[in-house]
Amino acid sequence: MTATHASETPASKHSYRKVAIAACFGTFLEWYDFLTFATLAVAFGPLFFPSSDPSTALLASLATFGVGMVVRPIGAAIFGSIGDRIGRRPVFMITIALMGIATVCVGFLPTYAQVGIWAPILLVSLRLLQGLSAGGEIGGSAVYLTEHAGESNRGFKTSFLQLMGPLGILVSTLQIALLQSYLTPEEFLSWGWRVPFWISLLLLLIAFKARMALEETPIYLQLSNKEAQSKSPLRDNLKDPETRKRMFLLFFCISAGGAVLFFCVQVYTSIFLKTSVKLAPQLVDQLSVYATIALLPLTVFAGWLSDKIGRKPVVVSGLILGATVILPAFYLLQSNNGSILLITGVLIGLSTILALVVGPQTALLAELFPAKTRNSAATLPHNLAAGWIGGLLPLIVTWLNQSWESSIVGLWYPTIFLASGAIVAILYLPETRKINLAS
Repeated sequence: MTATHASETPASKHSYRKVAIAACFGTFLEWYDFLTFATLAVAFGPLFFPSSDPSTALLASLATFGVGMVVRPIGAAIFGSIGDRIGRRPVFMITIALMGIATVCVGFLPTYAQVGIWAPILLVSLRLLQGLSAGGEIGGSAVYLTEHAGESNRGFKTSFLQLMGPLGILVSTLQIALLQSYLTPEEFLSWGWRVPFWISLLLLLIAFKARMALEETPIYLQLSNKEAQSKSPLRDNLKDPETRKRMFLLFFCISAGGAVLFFCVQVYTSIFLKTSVKLAPQLVDQLSVYATIALLPLTVFAGWLSDKIGRKPVVVSGLILGATVILPAFYLLQSNNGSILLITGVLIGLSTILALVVGPQTALLAELFPAKTRNSAATLPHNLAAGWIGGLLPLIVTWLNQSWESSIVGLWYPTIFLASGAIVAILYLPETRKINLAS
C-alpha cells in the first residue's frame, strides 16, 4: 500500500482528527486570549487611559491592542526558526504557555485609578508577551496541521483552523454580553471585565494537556531522519529569490488581505457600530454573534471549494469583492435608520467575503514553501501582515476618520490595500493545491 493510500485509512483519519482537535483548541485559546482585549477595547479606555476626551482614550486603547500585533513578527522570526531547527511540536508548548500566563495576568492588573501610570505600562508589557506568543503560534499551527493533512482535500481539512479566530471572538463576545446582562455598568467596569481573563486559566490547562499528546509532523520527522534541517532557516529563505518572492506574495496578497478583511469584519465593525452608529453595546455584540456564526460554515466551504477549483481563484475573488464592497457596506451601516435586518445582512455579506480569503489560507501557508524552511518562511510574512497591516488597521482607520472628521473616509485605506493585493495576486500568485508537501 502506498503512503498516499495509507493516509486515507480509518486509523489515519482518526489520528488526524485527534491532531486537528488538539492543534485547533490551542489556537482557539491563542485567539480567545488575544482578541478578548480587542472586544474590550472600548471599556479599557477609561480604566487604563483616563482622559477628558473619550476619543483620545479609545485611540490609546486601540494603540495598546496594536502594540501586541506589531511585535508578532519578532515572535514569528524567533519561534518560526526554532520550529524549522528542532521541530514544530516544541514551539507549540512554549507559545501556549506564554500566551496563557500573560492573559491571566491581565485579569489581575490594577487600573489607572489604583496605581496611576504603572497600569498602562503593565498592560502594554503583557500585550507584548501576548504578541510574541501569537507570532510563534499563528502561522506555525497552519504548517503543523497542513503537514499532517496528507495530499488530498487539504483545503477542506485545514480550513477548520481558520474557525478558531471567529470562535475566539464568539466565545469572548458571548461571555462579555452575558456579564453585561447580569451586572450593572458599574459592576462590569469594577470587576466584570476581568472574568474572561480569569477563565483563560482553565482553558490554558486544557490546551496544555491536549498539546502534550501531539506528535511531530511526518514531514519534519523525515527531514530529521535525513538530518536535512536548515541550520539557519530565516537566512536561507531571504537568500533564495523564489522563496523571497513567495514570502512577499504571502505577505501582501494572502495574509494581509485576510488580515485587513478580518479586522474590518470581525473587529472594526463592532467598534464602528458602537461609536459611530451609536447602537447599544449589547445589541452590537448580539449582531456580531450572528455574523460570526455565519462565518464558520462559509470558511469551511471556501476551503472545500479551493480543493475543487484551486486556491488562487477563491482567494482572488475574495480580494476583489472586498475592495469593491467595504465602503458601500459601511455607508449602509451608517445610514440604515435602525434596521437590524439590514445590518445583519451587511455583516453576513462581509463575512462571506472574508471566508473566501481565509478558507484556503491555512493550506496556502504551507504549500508555498519547501519543507526544510517552511515554518519560518510561512510565519514571518504571515505575522508581519497580521501584525503591521491588520493589527494597526482599527487604529489607522479611527485616526484617519478623526483627522478628516468623518466616520467613513478612513476605510479608503483597506479598500486600496485590497485592490492592490488583488492585482498582484492575479499577476503572480501560483496555484498550489496539487503540490507535494514533502518536497
